[in-house]
Formats: sequence, structure tokens, C-alpha cells
Amino acid sequence: MGETVRAAVVTEFAKPLSVQDVPLPDPEPGSVLGRVDAATLCGTDVHIWGGHSFVGPEKLPYIPGHETAVTVVDVAGNPKDVFNRPVQPGQRIIGNYPFCGHCYHCSVAMQPSLCLEGARYGRERVDQFPYLLGGTAEYHYYPPGADFIPIPDDVPAALAASAACALRTAMHAAERLGPVRSHETVLVQGAGPVGLYCLAVILAKGADRVFVFGAPESRLEVARSWGAAGTMDIEQTSAADRKAWLAEHTRGLGVDVVVQAATAQAIPEAVDLVRRGGRIVSIGGGSGNLEIPAFAMTTKYLTITSVLQAEARHFLQAVQFLSAQSKHFPFESMITGKYSLEGTTDALQAMSEFREVKPVVLPQPSAA
Repeated sequence: MGETVRAAVVTEFAKPLSVQDVPLPDPEPGSVLGRVDAATLCGTDVHIWGGHSFVGPEKLPYIPGHETAVTVVDVAGNPKDVFNRPVQPGQRIIGNYPFCGHCYHCSVAMQPSLCLEGARYGRERVDQFPYLLGGTAEYHYYPPGADFIPIPDDVPAALAASAACALRTAMHAAERLGPVRSHETVLVQGAGPVGLYCLAVILAKGADRVFVFGAPESRLEVARSWGAAGTMDIEQTSAADRKAWLAEHTRGLGVDVVVQAATAQAIPEAVDLVRRGGRIVSIGGGSGNLEIPAFAMTTKYLTITSVLQAEARHFLQAVQFLSAQSKHFPFESMITGKYSLEGTTDALQAMSEFREVKPVVLPQPSAA
């Protein structure tokens, strides 16, 4: 390595990225530098790039990508992984955000995923230290305080990268949801990467049947190949169609559980479709206001919870799930396109138009 590395950089929202030379940071004690083996992109990356998210122009320019798998090339001090073992060059890892550790959410509430002080990958300025905090670069810097999770040998880099957001979020949702009993039916709203991973996790938890509502058809096809008991294309059906269809498949009761993995705007439909006394866990974000009938919050006797990001245990659960369940689910079918650094704009555009389920950027020239 020289003093700089190549990275795909967002300089304007919704505009083509440029490949730039970015400085290597001087390492801080406890930090890790990794060679990026794979950086998958998700809906959040698309929303930020498009200027439709919570990241404003004060964050420009930045390197996108917060789902990243790396091979360690350098460490400073003595950083440890989640098993309290030294992180060493040559080790394959994914990394969690470095939460501050001292705010109320970190130290008292024990909810570090709500910390507002730590760094976030894929949305921090590239022209300020430590520069390399996004996945679409040849190298990724992990500041002190990050959690490091070893990647099992049998998990490919692209899937390990997706575990660093999409699957760890599904794991967090499953934890918030609690046990799923063998007689219960579940609806997953959304057939994107998070929804597909929720499908797999809920099936592995032992649900009787899992249905998926989403679009386009290519994503629903993946859901069926992973074991969905039935799917409905939201672009080809009405809410009334979907309610009648689901009633036929649940003896008129509605599903026991709804996992909202699409957009918060789907929550009113979730409330309508879940049975009395059922549970809803909401993952997908959104903006604006929601209208929910008042009776649903009383006479339907619902339990509604939500998820934001994840903690180190969810990252570990995610990579272990990929290793243990690969014989049951064709996870590779989620990775639908491979791109070089120069193709990062195309990858983001394809994701925004739902032409990809999960694109992966391979920054190393030999891998692209």
C-alpha cells in the first residue's frame, strides 16, 4: 500500500460517484485496517445517496457502504474480537459501529444501538479523519471501540458483508419478537434483503408457515425458493385482495405475527392483517404520519415493537446463521450483481430501481 487508496465517493446526492484517491489514516490504538473483500449495498445506501434520508449535505463527500467484509491487514495496539481474542492480520471479519460507551443509552439503558455519539459507516465525510469509513473502497478503517466478529471459513465474503446489516437486523428483530411457536403463521411485509433474511430466520425458528408480500416478482421468486408458503405481489394486488387471500390461508383469523420489513407506511396494513392478540415487529423506516384505527390499540390487544440497527451479538448470530443454515437456504441467490469500484453508481441505480436484490461491490481489481 501507498499513502492513498482508491474509493468510490459520493460528492453530490443522486449524482454519479467518482473514484478518488483517499488518504490512509494514521492508526489509533485499538483500531483495525482491513482490505475490503466485498461491500454489499442496501436500501439505506440508496436512500442516503438519493438525498431522501436523514443524512444531509454536511456529510458530503462520503464513501457509501455499511455492509462490508474485510481481511485484516494491520492493527494498532491490541484490539480484541468478540471472543476476547486478539485481532490479527489475515483474519476475515465484519465490524460493528463504534458506540461511545458513556452516553445514557450505552451505559444506563444498555441500548447501544441507540447511541448518537458513535461513528456510522457509509455516511461519514471522506475528507476528514479517519477518511475510510465506507465499504466501497479498497480498504476500510475500524476506529477504536468497534466490535470485531470473525467470519466462519465456509461463509463467502459477499454473504458475510450482507450479514453486517441486512441479516443482523433480522436477528435483532427475531430477538425483539421472541419465540415463534410451531403452530403460528407469519407474514413478512417486504421481499428485499431484510425481508428475505427475516423469512429464513422465522422459518428456522419453527413457524408453521411464512407468507411474503412484496415486489417485484424476481424477489418473490427468491422468497418462494427459500420456503415461503405463499407470496403476493403488492404491485399487482390491492389491500383488499391481500386481506382476503390471507384470510383464506389462516382460517379467517389473520396471521399470528407480522414482520414489517418494507416501510413504516405498511404498518396500518400490518395492524389490519394480524389476528387479535397478535404481534408486530417493525423494521423498515419511512417518513410522514400513519393512521391506525383507535380500536386496534385496544380491542385487538396487540404487541407492537420496533428495531433500530443491532449490537455485536446480532452480528455474531448472523454469520453463524449463514454457516449453519446454508444447507437449508440458497443464500447465494440473494447476490444478484457484481460491480467494480467504477460501477458503484450503476449498483446503486440498479438497487434503487429494484433490478437487483443485493448488489455487491468488489473493490479489489483482481476480484471485480
